[in-house]
Amino acid sequence: MADEFSYDTSVFSNVGRTLNDEAEIELLSVGVDIGSSTSHIVFSKIVMQQFGNRYFVSKREVLFESGILLTPYAEGITIDADILGNFLEEQYRLAEITPADIDTGALILTGVAVRRRNARAIAELFAEHAGKFVVVSAGDALETTLVAYGSGAVARSAEEDKLIMNVDIGGGTTKVAICEKGELVDMAVIDVGARVLCLDQNGNVERIEPSAERYAEELELDLELGKPLSEKTMQTFADCMVMKLFQVMGGAEYDDYTSLYLRLPPLKRSKKPDIISFSGGVSEYFYGHEQRNFGDLGPFLAAGIKQQVEQWGPQIIPPVEGIRATVVGASQYTVQVSGNTIYVSPKDTLPQRNIPVIAPSIPLDKDELESDEIAASIQESLARMELMESEIAVAVCFKWQRSATYRRLDTFCKGVIDGMQPILDKGLPLVLVNNADVGGLIGLHLHEEIKLSNPVVSIDGIVLNEFDFIDIGALFEASGTVPVVIKSLVFPENTTGDQT
Repeated sequence: MADEFSYDTSVFSNVGRTLNDEAEIELLSVGVDIGSSTSHIVFSKIVMQQFGNRYFVSKREVLFESGILLTPYAEGITIDADILGNFLEEQYRLAEITPADIDTGALILTGVAVRRRNARAIAELFAEHAGKFVVVSAGDALETTLVAYGSGAVARSAEEDKLIMNVDIGGGTTKVAICEKGELVDMAVIDVGARVLCLDQNGNVERIEPSAERYAEELELDLELGKPLSEKTMQTFADCMVMKLFQVMGGAEYDDYTSLYLRLPPLKRSKKPDIISFSGGVSEYFYGHEQRNFGDLGPFLAAGIKQQVEQWGPQIIPPVEGIRATVVGASQYTVQVSGNTIYVSPKDTLPQRNIPVIAPSIPLDKDELESDEIAASIQESLARMELMESEIAVAVCFKWQRSATYRRLDTFCKGVIDGMQPILDKGLPLVLVNNADVGGLIGLHLHEEIKLSNPVVSIDGIVLNEFDFIDIGALFEASGTVPVVIKSLVFPENTTGDQT
């Protein structure tokens, strides 16, 4: 039957695989953080160890950390691509690393930087030259997740079995992450940041972000570009932001305005944390590592929130990473590796980028499966995610249960094809992601038994959720696995704030 297909197929094994190579994978990863206040880059070595049919990170090592660059803006409106590009190029040179050396990683835009008119173009431009499989990501939830890991809060919550809150105060936003038993269990993000309002060397207003305009309106303050602003007014401004942040953290009741500044839903729980750590640029002031004044609200925010938290009572500790928490998270915590019982045909179907994920409720816990039921569940998910007319591949995520008999595989595959027909009719690849070790069996059945003509990517050992986006990289020949990065792609369409 295989003779009827001309596909260059990768099933179960690949030329060059050995048992030693298969058990351990070493990756060189890069993290690039283009933030509201600062931009920096970190190179890391990640070692993935095989346990069962999945790969887990067994070791992380920072190889090089760049200097800190104040994010350059052209006329205060757009990110200056030339300055930023020269900076990143210089860091690669200093680290003695070339883009060709990079296996994976992430370039992310954070805070208000993501709202700049040229944010998407900047991210895609630099990611394209950063390495073989460096993804573009943006979004508050992803950034908060990376910070929770990069700051060490997730790991500490597992080690100490305590409720830990990490508060990352950046230039445009503050991310609050709640960690318990080694997991990120809750998060919130608010428009509180050191550089929503900036002064030049003469004390005149140089930049006003949209959130600063809302604060000024609430406080009945007049802000105008080029006009002087007193230290007393800066203090008043910061005090207002401190109180709203403290409310979001759970230390006080919300006032009538606080919800207007939230970028994610409020925390679901109100329990006071046992331990609090602070990261982000403002944490440098909080822990006394920085004394200089950059014409922003950083020192005021640090002093104000420190006073509130000390009165609140949780233990205050330093993070593992402070100002670099996001970029370390981007470098070390974005990648997963598939199992090695996968199917990719043809091989040049990969890499695939920016694939939206659906997670239909496919009933796989029964001995006898029903293809109509599987198809209906997939169609419902496509409709719910508004992907019925998608012009790109869509990944179907599912949790395989019970045996993989011929009858069950056949019914499942036919149901998937029927459900994904609107996508397959366009000649797009069928992308399947499951948590077990049946990726190869399913892919083989689709092509060899059912004779599906579309390309197939069927991978396992990965757990996804609806609303995820994923990138799937090219095959690692030695291990027969592929890198998978789960990410967020949230670039605001409304850029009216760029005019400030």
